[in-house]
Amino acid sequence: MSKRTREITVGAIQTSYGHDLEANIAKTERLVRDAAKKGAQVILPSELFQGIYFCTRQDPKWFATAHAAAEHPCVLRFKDLAKELGVVIPISFFEKDGPRYYNSIAIADADGTILGIYRKSHIPDGPGYQEKYYFRPGDTGFKAWTTKHGRIGVGICWDQWYPECARAMVLEGAEILFYPTAIGSEPYDSTLDTHLQWQRAMQGHAVSNAIPVVAANRLGEEDNDGARQKFYGHSFIVDHTGEVVESLGATDEGTLAHTFNLDEIANYRADWGFFRDRRTDLYAKSII
Repeated sequence: MSKRTREITVGAIQTSYGHDLEANIAKTERLVRDAAKKGAQVILPSELFQGIYFCTRQDPKWFATAHAAAEHPCVLRFKDLAKELGVVIPISFFEKDGPRYYNSIAIADADGTILGIYRKSHIPDGPGYQEKYYFRPGDTGFKAWTTKHGRIGVGICWDQWYPECARAMVLEGAEILFYPTAIGSEPYDSTLDTHLQWQRAMQGHAVSNAIPVVAANRLGEEDNDGARQKFYGHSFIVDHTGEVVESLGATDEGTLAHTFNLDEIANYRADWGFFRDRRTDLYAKSII
C-alpha cells in the first residue's frame, strides 16, 4: 500500500475596505467562504481588515478601535467562521492589551480555537505608514503554529521584508508562510510603485527557505480625513522555488487558492541543504 502524502490548499483574499466595520467583516466573510468553496484550508485576509488603514496619519481617535483578542469583533466573528467551514484563518486585528497597543494576528484553527497571538515585530514609520504612533513592537517572537491542516508561520506586512523573520519561522517548523499586508502608494512620490520589489522580497524567502509563501494585500484608494492612500493589490502565492503560481492584479477583487504537497516540499528542502549548511557559529559575530 502506498503511503499517503500530505497536501494543503491555501488561500488568500484581496479586496478594498471602508470605514464601516460591519461592512468590512461581511465582505471579508463572503470572500473567505468563496476561498473555502475553492478548497482552501488555510485562508488569509489582508492586514487590519477591520477598517481603512488608519496609519496614514496620526490621530488618537483610532485607539478606540482597538480591543483585546477575546473581545475584538473580527476575532469573534472569524473564529466562529473558521469552525463553521473547518478552515484555518489568521485574523489580523488592532489589539489592546491594557495600556499597550499592537498590530496582531490571532490564529483561528479549524475548530474555532484561538491557538495564540502573534504581534508584528517590525513597525514602520514613514510618510503614509506611521505605525510607530499606534503600535508597540511585538513581544511574542516569531512562531510556527500547528493547525489541523499543517504547520504555518505568519508575519505581518513590514515583517515580510526581513529574511530573518522568514528564516526564524521555518526554523520553528513552519511549512507555509503567510503575510497579511497593507501597502501601496508613497505620499512623497506618486509615481513610485514598489509592488515588484515587495513580491521579489517574498519570492526570495520562498527560494532560500524552500517554502511556499502567501501574501494578501488590500486594494483601492482610501481617505483618512484628507490623507489619501492607494493600495496596489497584487496578492499572490508562490511555490517553494519562488515561482508565482497564483496572483491577482492591482484592481482585482477576489480570492486565490493553490494546493501544495507538503511531503514533496519537505524532501526538496532537505535535498537542497539550506538548513544543513547553516553556520550559526559565524552569524552571531556579524549580528548586532
